Amino acid sequence: MGGREDDKFASAIELPRHEIAVAGFLLGRFPVTEAEWAAFRGTVLDSHLPVVGVTWDEANAYTAWLAMKIGLPCRLPTEAEWEYACRGGSATIFPGGNDLSATEANYLYDESGFPVGAGRRLPVGSFAANGFGLHDMIGNVCEWTADPWRSLSDVDPHKRTIRGGAWDHLPRLLRCSFRDWAPLGARYDNLGFRVAASLPQ
Repeated sequence: MGGREDDKFASAIELPRHEIAVAGFLLGRFPVTEAEWAAFRGTVLDSHLPVVGVTWDEANAYTAWLAMKIGLPCRLPTEAEWEYACRGGSATIFPGGNDLSATEANYLYDESGFPVGAGRRLPVGSFAANGFGLHDMIGNVCEWTADPWRSLSDVDPHKRTIRGGAWDHLPRLLRCSFRDWAPLGARYDNLGFRVAASLPQ
């Protein structure tokens, strides 16, 4: 987990790279969609766009509702689980290598600031899956994790770590190791979430 030493965009909050142990878990193939969110809210919406504008507490309410519905201990993924899943078995900067093209993920600008993406959310699964069969782990929308924000010096219980980069970002913000945060009540137009579940022991 963490940034590679040869990654020129790796920051101090991603380093040093270190080994972690992750217990078995399940993770949704896609971020939660607007249609799935509508079902939770008791309405109907035929949309495969990833839902955004959802606070951290609301995302947790969805996972609790889904747990009751399907009988699995659903929750948000930890930051370590998220990065493990994002990498898909790779050790590269991005899931598919050390460079990223606009055919691999939904992001807006290349590193020179030239627009190369759609400039909006796209339906989940519009790009190929990673090595674990997971779609949109980078790009499209950032994703809430369960963990409070850990900086170099402390832990802030009023913030949560977000991962993944989004439709309006540069490639450097879609790297597997990139970390950011949002306040618990944030409702951003580029921030969604994905469901994890613990496996029975």
